[in-house]
Amino acid sequence: MDHKGDILSGGFADPVFESQGVFRKLMDGMAQPGTIHVADARVKPPAPLGKAAGAVLLTLCDHDTPFWMNGELARSGVPGWLSFHTGAELETDKSGARFAVFEAGAALTSLGLFSVGTQEYPDRSTTVLIEVAALIGGSPFRLTGPGIRDERQIAPQGLPQAFLHMWAENRLAFPRGIDVILTSGDSFLCLPRSTRIDLMEN
Repeated sequence: MDHKGDILSGGFADPVFESQGVFRKLMDGMAQPGTIHVADARVKPPAPLGKAAGAVLLTLCDHDTPFWMNGELARSGVPGWLSFHTGAELETDKSGARFAVFEAGAALTSLGLFSVGTQEYPDRSTTVLIEVAALIGGSPFRLTGPGIRDERQIAPQGLPQAFLHMWAENRLAFPRGIDVILTSGDSFLCLPRSTRIDLMEN
């Protein structure tokens, strides 16, 4: 399939202004885990990537940040689109990726297969974007930890069933570990590695 038209279009209309706006919201999201933010940017990534995921990747990726994508995303026009607009290149080795993306409904591979950083440089880890059906209306989870007073609740729809177990394992590596960004449509929420996530009783 010819993805050339999709690759060349759909990036930031105003790269400096829009990327700065998205970056500020990402920093707010990491400082306040579980809070929902809207990516106010005029981006239109190729299917099946959503707007918020596209805006986040355009903001964070550059020629020094290889990225990994799951099957359908890797075969779509998305890798070429991201490479054209940022200079980042697709990486097939999960441990070598600075960013990783799972499309909505995709099976989630172990977070431990990605880079968790080192004790000296815990920031040299992979940030994982997981697209979900929606950020509200699903099974409720309780968040506790830094940046959260008492507790905060989230209820994403379509979060892979294995995620909670993988997240518990991820936290054991702290200060190393994976940070996760959940995206849906034009919105996202951040789950830094320091956050504890528990399934709430219905």
